[in-house]
Amino acid sequence: MTVTAPGRPATAVYRLTEPALPTTPGVARDAVAAWLCAAGHHGLLDTARTLVSDVVTNVVVHTRVPHLWVGAAVTRLGAVVSVWDGDQRGVPRPRQAAEDDTGGRGLFLVEALSHAWGVSWTGGAEPAGKRVWFELRASREGT
Repeated sequence: MTVTAPGRPATAVYRLTEPALPTTPGVARDAVAAWLCAAGHHGLLDTARTLVSDVVTNVVVHTRVPHLWVGAAVTRLGAVVSVWDGDQRGVPRPRQAAEDDTGGRGLFLVEALSHAWGVSWTGGAEPAGKRVWFELRASREGT
């Protein structure tokens, strides 16, 4: 779907529902890469693949949800990528990983490589889940 607001660039909105399985980060990575390629944002692909993998892996490893949603709002200026899950527990935040830890650095990468990122709760006063999102900006339009 493409949405255009007066004075704003056209936005292509994508959403994918996936099972929370060990193979899901790869599927999500490929989907987001395809969405960015469709907009000509080839310069964002490596960063997007890394960050999508990290955020989706967090859902697969740290929650007990049966499925998750990956979405992106893509404009000529960049993209905001979101990963939703139905887990109301815990607040995703960067943690200090030990030097020999094989994980624990994903949200540090999200913080370091994205223009902005955050966590929002979905579902109103009684949270139904959370959304971890990050923004990537093109260095030039379409890159």
